Amino acid sequence: MRRSPAVWIVTSLALSCWVAVAVQDPARAETANEARASSCAPSFSKTGPDAEAYGAGQNYPLGTIADRTRQDRMVATFSNFDRLLPAHVVLPPAAPSPLARNCDRTDFTYTFDGERFTVDQYLARHPTTGLLIVRDSTILLERYQYGRRDTDRLLSNSMVKTMVAMLVGIAIKEGKIKSIEDLAQDYVPEMKGSAYGQTSLRALLTMSAGVEFSESYDGKDDAAAFNRSLRRSDLPGAAVQLTHYNKRIAPPETKFAYAGTQTEALGLVLMAATGRRLSDYLSEKIWKPMGAEDEASWTVDGHNQEQAYCCLGARLRDYARFGLLLANGGGGVIPEAWVIDATTAPEGSFRAPRVATPFYGYGYQTWIVPAKRRMFAMLGINGQAIFVDPASKLVMVHTAVRLKPSKDPAARELIAMWFGLVRELGVSAAR
Repeated sequence: MRRSPAVWIVTSLALSCWVAVAVQDPARAETANEARASSCAPSFSKTGPDAEAYGAGQNYPLGTIADRTRQDRMVATFSNFDRLLPAHVVLPPAAPSPLARNCDRTDFTYTFDGERFTVDQYLARHPTTGLLIVRDSTILLERYQYGRRDTDRLLSNSMVKTMVAMLVGIAIKEGKIKSIEDLAQDYVPEMKGSAYGQTSLRALLTMSAGVEFSESYDGKDDAAAFNRSLRRSDLPGAAVQLTHYNKRIAPPETKFAYAGTQTEALGLVLMAATGRRLSDYLSEKIWKPMGAEDEASWTVDGHNQEQAYCCLGARLRDYARFGLLLANGGGGVIPEAWVIDATTAPEGSFRAPRVATPFYGYGYQTWIVPAKRRMFAMLGINGQAIFVDPASKLVMVHTAVRLKPSKDPAARELIAMWFGLVRELGVSAAR
């Protein structure tokens, strides 16, 4: 059978679960092996912190797009988003790339605010729907809460932005896009003369278009209005909608200002340059080559176009495969130089860590973790995250139903857990 181009995901040293038992006691050996195999499998819990408030008594009911942020609807919403809005399928390959499992230990610890915690203690206190830790193609821990399963397609929110950036790199390699110095209007004529149309792809990639746009997640900001408009088929499509935000308040590439409209513009450029739907391009160029085990779903707007800035649904293990792809420099699927450029920020620049934001820096649609070596993250509101440490090939995938869309204090503990995992499982990395 032909191997996937991302065959690096499976190494010849893949670990299998084992137990040391006395050969002279076959019954004991069989029992021990069954127990060890169980500990290797994903762990599922029907409950979680504040489970009743999250709808446990109603078996986590699915609501509507209008009440999707109600606490008792969030669990189902974040694992069935393609039942609330139409979506395109991202097709997987005929056969997935296997991920091995290492059963040796699951007692990982970290320090937060001067106290020592285990991963299980973290899960007991935070509304995490799924947590997966993988190192160099071997799963070390896989946990699910609130009745979620490893077959659920959990919502990415803005984590998908990094996938869009990687597709831009692939399109450049293929000659579909000439350069990131090109303007968006060079590919999308409907945006000609507008602020976003006259913005370079580099500025869009680095969230530095300098166009006024509010994204505070209070339901009253520009982001909410943009979302509502895109879902309406009786209004113009995304390209025209973007021209409504036409006030430039800073020169491009001088100030970081996060806005999903910038990713949406990149998505329109990709579709125009490649002549493909984003879901199809993602399937052909990343999802299949990396060996995804399941299809993903990508919600579409009122004009049947993917929302480039949001809302992919995928299994945790496939998010991990994407993280591993980036940890391995693109794995021959994405140009390595592009991956490095996308996951770094020049020291002292406006997008460096602790400059772009009080903590993170920003690359190409990717958050840069402040550390002594290159580490980065894909982040989405309400607690979605994929952390990657290329040096140790360590990836952590975290999905959640935090009530606060952003600036939740829980984010501090998640990053503390990540650094603790890096110290235990990889090469030491001080902040």
